[in-house]
Amino acid sequence: MLSPPYGGEVVTLVGIAADVERVPVLRGLDLHVGAGESVGLTGANGAGKSTLLRVVGTLLPPAGGEGRVLGATLGTDECRAVRPRISLVGHTPALYSRLTLLENLSFVARLVGRTEREAAEALDAVGLARAADRRAEACSQGMCRRAELARVLLTEPALLLLDEAHAGLDAESAELVEVVVERVCHRGGACLVVSHDQPRLAAAVDRVVALTGGALAEPRTGTPV
Repeated sequence: MLSPPYGGEVVTLVGIAADVERVPVLRGLDLHVGAGESVGLTGANGAGKSTLLRVVGTLLPPAGGEGRVLGATLGTDECRAVRPRISLVGHTPALYSRLTLLENLSFVARLVGRTEREAAEALDAVGLARAADRRAEACSQGMCRRAELARVLLTEPALLLLDEAHAGLDAESAELVEVVVERVCHRGGACLVVSHDQPRLAAAVDRVVALTGGALAEPRTGTPV
């Protein structure tokens, strides 16, 4: 496992507040994610899980508190330098609908200095080799999700943020989430994973926290997610 140049913590949030369209969503939130660590995130719909991922992904400046991600202070120009090392897989697939799966990954490969062959190998790793020439618009939700996991394998981010990681994946494909998370952490990176599938989430991460009332807490056994 590689030692990150930014120290032992990849994510450090202290007293973070965040608003969406002037509506308070996060308040007094603390979160520490160390190098090589994966953390699962649960919570009711509308609790602010996606908002938290946007804050950690440096896309939404906090309204209060202090935070550092990959050594960059949130809400400052430092975030621009670390943004390429963060991979956010959201609800909507980040794929060009008219391009094939291989064309989508090859485009990403050129941006990060990888080859088309490596893009094809990433698709093969997630079981999409036979669908490489299929347009994204003709793919199922599960196939698009696997293609996005292939993108993570290809780009090797230092910080992986997965929103509803298991959405659209069958039992066999869901194991890919564990594989991708393990690879990121093995390199000394970190993962923050949102999922409503509690058993699969617990199997994929080191620990699970619950978002409620705008802050995080260790979930109680039996608490619905």
